Amino acid sequence: MGFLNLLTTALVPVLEVLLITAIGLLLATDRIDLLGPNARSSLNNIVFYVFSPALIIANLSDTITLKSLATLWFMPVNILLTFLIGSALAWILIKITRTPPHLEGLVIGCCSAGNLGNLLLIIVPAVCEESNSPFGDSSTCSTYGESYASLSMAVGAIYIWTYVYVIMGIYANKNVKDSTSIQSSGETSETFSETCTEVLLPSENGSASEESANQDGLPSTIFGVPFLDTTIHQIKNVAAKINLKMVLAPNTIAAAVGFIIGTVSPIRKSIVGDSAPLRVIYSSASLLGDASIPSMTLIIGANLLGGLKRSGISISVIIGIIAVRFIILPLLGVAVVKAAHHFGLVGSDLLYQFVLLIQFTLPPAMNVGTMTQLFQSSKSECSVIMLWTYAVAALAITLWTTFYMWLLS
Repeated sequence: MGFLNLLTTALVPVLEVLLITAIGLLLATDRIDLLGPNARSSLNNIVFYVFSPALIIANLSDTITLKSLATLWFMPVNILLTFLIGSALAWILIKITRTPPHLEGLVIGCCSAGNLGNLLLIIVPAVCEESNSPFGDSSTCSTYGESYASLSMAVGAIYIWTYVYVIMGIYANKNVKDSTSIQSSGETSETFSETCTEVLLPSENGSASEESANQDGLPSTIFGVPFLDTTIHQIKNVAAKINLKMVLAPNTIAAAVGFIIGTVSPIRKSIVGDSAPLRVIYSSASLLGDASIPSMTLIIGANLLGGLKRSGISISVIIGIIAVRFIILPLLGVAVVKAAHHFGLVGSDLLYQFVLLIQFTLPPAMNVGTMTQLFQSSKSECSVIMLWTYAVAALAITLWTTFYMWLLS
């Protein structure tokens, strides 16, 4: 297949995303105000609790079987690698650009978490439906493509609301403590000169152990806590920061239900298929799921409106995030997927390999913006990052998708 044909095949789904996104942005403007904050919140809740779970259940129950699980096990590993590699690259970016402390968590979130749901659900089936697609029959390709994308959305949601949520929460709490200490330092500066001299004087009732600890310059309480207790305490602190409500989100529960329906043969035969007695359940879920893709894309466009406003984030940080997400990560993704295929970890299914490659080539997850809302931190900066990364994604995804199809075909 020629390069121009591949480019056309890759460009069409991206243009579809851009068009629907632009409509969402237009509907969110003050002049039209059909997707204002309240309407956007309501639509987002409907998508989150109804449309997306229905789509995941329908796609997974139709395509996932016990046999197919043998080939899909690498996808969670692949997604985890995108998060870990993105985090490492974000740390390097923070050091190079000297990112302000209050933006460090945001940079790590944007570099590590990609949009593993919305865009894949649009791009992969749209590529399958193109006449020049290298992935075979369009209907079969679309069905399996939506299944892979649905699984990607479910696994990505788990990682985002455990790994990224904890990291951004730690940085947000750290910044709050730092700002509080800075504010309180001005109030205590007058009394510090008086109290510090008293602290330096030995207490008349001080014990020998306290004096020996003070001679070492360390508080005695550190030596009174066993290492194992300290480790367990740290683990509990990290676990407490995990938002279990978000981990057990409707998408995650829907993925579990879809797996059960698809892998348990009696349940599958009673729900999936033209002759299934309970096929109305599957058809209803499929009908609801069809509404999720356009709804999610409209929400993305509406959320990008905030990025049109100016923010204090530096250009170097924005360029760095774009370079991480659209240059370095895709190159490393090619190496990861090719190595996995070479060592037999990934089968010969070209569409499956294509999805694994695309997972390294996506703009930041919109849930990162949701987290900035939850933590009340860096909201305007996040909007600017989302605007520019999604604008560049139109060209980047087109070129990388073309390259991936050429590489696989």
